[in-house]
Order: sequence, then structure tokens, then C-alpha cells
Amino acid sequence: MNKLFFRNDYGEGAHPIVLRKLTETNMEHTCGYGLDAYSLRAAELIREKCGKPEADVHMMVGGTSANMIALSSFMRPYEAAIAAETGHINVHETGTIEGSGHKVCIAASKDGKVLPEGVRAVVNAHTDEHMVHPRVVYISQPTEIGTVYSLEELRALRAVCDELDLILFADGARLGSALTASEATATLQDMAALTDAFYIGGTKNGLYFGEALVIVNPALQKNFRFMIKNRGGMIAKGRLCGVMFLAALENDDYFAWARHANAMADIIREGMERAGIAQFIKTTTNQVFPVITREQEKALAEKVEFEHWGDVDDERVAVRFVTSWATKEEDVRALCAELEAL
Repeated sequence: MNKLFFRNDYGEGAHPIVLRKLTETNMEHTCGYGLDAYSLRAAELIREKCGKPEADVHMMVGGTSANMIALSSFMRPYEAAIAAETGHINVHETGTIEGSGHKVCIAASKDGKVLPEGVRAVVNAHTDEHMVHPRVVYISQPTEIGTVYSLEELRALRAVCDELDLILFADGARLGSALTASEATATLQDMAALTDAFYIGGTKNGLYFGEALVIVNPALQKNFRFMIKNRGGMIAKGRLCGVMFLAALENDDYFAWARHANAMADIIREGMERAGIAQFIKTTTNQVFPVITREQEKALAEKVEFEHWGDVDDERVAVRFVTSWATKEEDVRALCAELEAL
């Protein structure tokens, strides 16, 4: 029997709309390295949707490389990034940022979200040239634990960054889910207006791979393609990212796919409530974190693919279910039945 799959939102291939566009353009001859007509049109479309005609848009291969290349470019050798303890660059990138020569400084956070007072505390703790100089505030929208920065919270971070001369950079690997969540108050235009740079994640929302990095701040744009090449992020068949983003965004299907993932996660949350299962952290995005016993986790693992997130106490653990554009409602209902039977 095939297990129900809720391990991640990139386990499938590409959405049929993306696959069709790739097939239709497969035999066309284009120039390489992301300078083809499809990549240029996708970049222009992104600028239009962001309301930032002067933004620099680059198609990146994946989230870790996007983070590493962007932060390496934005910071001088003695500068550091500020992140939440749960931040992807701190936990799940195998020391990539540190390996590029930059320290990651941990700021106080709440529900996975960096707090302005935490940013200020980090800056105030680094007083002279014998320490790293904090330069970039790194956030994820949504966070690694599925929570969403509100428009008010983004504005507060923008204000503290302006006050302390810091760059605000947003990891948008699951940006579609954040912007279409029921609690969302920030839009794509707000992300472009309030950050210096951010990216629109494709890998986790219907593309085979790819993230569209949007550099809004003109001071960060110069010679960025040199850094992409220098750090191994420039692929000869760069047109693939352009074709995929164009297919996903030209009719706003990208956001419809994210809404579907969130809606499927909502059904899981409803099923958990019926079953009396608590959430490790309350979310409205496509990541759900039930708290169950170790025995329940073992029993559930026989029928469902999911991630063990961490221990809650001696008896209970937090696990993670993730939905995607491809998640079927019948599978979600089956999962809910399994949860109610625990």
C-alpha cells in the first residue's frame, strides 16, 4: 500500500501548466545563462507585479544558493547576518553562510519571527572593529515554522533597519503560501516596498526548481551577475527557470496553487481539532505541526510520510505535515481519518 505523502511540498515534479510550457519550448534555440527572451519576460512580469520597475530580477536555482549568493554579495567580509534561531541560514544550510565567511548572529524572536528589539540588541552588542559588524537582517516569509509576518511586523522591521542602517532580506521559498494565507495582511507589493531584496520561491510551489530573486535596493544591484557566476549559480540552460516562472505567473496560477496548498492544510487543522490534537505552533500556511505521543507517531508512520520535527517532552513529539499544489483532498481526508483513529 502506498503511504499518504505529507513530507514536503517539493516531492512531486512540476505543475502540468509548467510542464506544458517546458514541452512547448523544448526544441527552441535560445541564448544561455538567463539572458533568453523567456527569462527576460519573466523578470519584467515580476517587476510589474511587484510595482518596482527598477528592480533587478535574477533566476536562481534553489533557496540555499539564493541565500548564499545574495548575502555574500550584500555583505563585506567583516559583516554578519542577523536571523531568528530557527532561521534557515542558521539551521538547515550546513554552514553555507559561515562557509562564505559571514557569521550568523541570533536575534530574539517570537513564533519564529525576528523582533525589532532583538535586532537592536544584536547591533548594540557589537561595539567595535574587534567584532563582526551586523549588516543584514534575514527573515523568512513564512518562517521555518509556518508563521507569517504581518504588514505591521514588516513595517516595524523596516523601521529598525532604516534606523540602524541595515539591509532587510526575505527568504521567500514558500512566499506563495504566506501571501495567500488566511491571516495574510502583506502583499507582493508590500514585500517589494519594505525589503531591500527578497525572492519568490518556485521549487516549493509548482516548479521543478527555481527562485526568482528580486533586488529592490539599487545599491545592491551592481555586478550581481558576477557573484552568481563566481558562486556557481549561473546555469547554461538558465532559460528553464524563465520558462517555468513565466508559465506560473502570467495568469497568476502561482498564487492559485499556493491557495490550494493552504486550503488542504486547513482541512488537516480541522481534522486535528476534531481529534483533539494540539498544534505545536498555530499556522495558517501549508505547514502543520501536530503534537502527538511517540506511540502515535510510530503508528502513523506506517501509513503516512511526514517529518519528525522535535521532542516536546518525554512522551510527546511534534511532527510536520506539508501540503502542496498537488495534494489531493481525498488524501487529506484519509489523513484526517488516521488522526481521528489514533
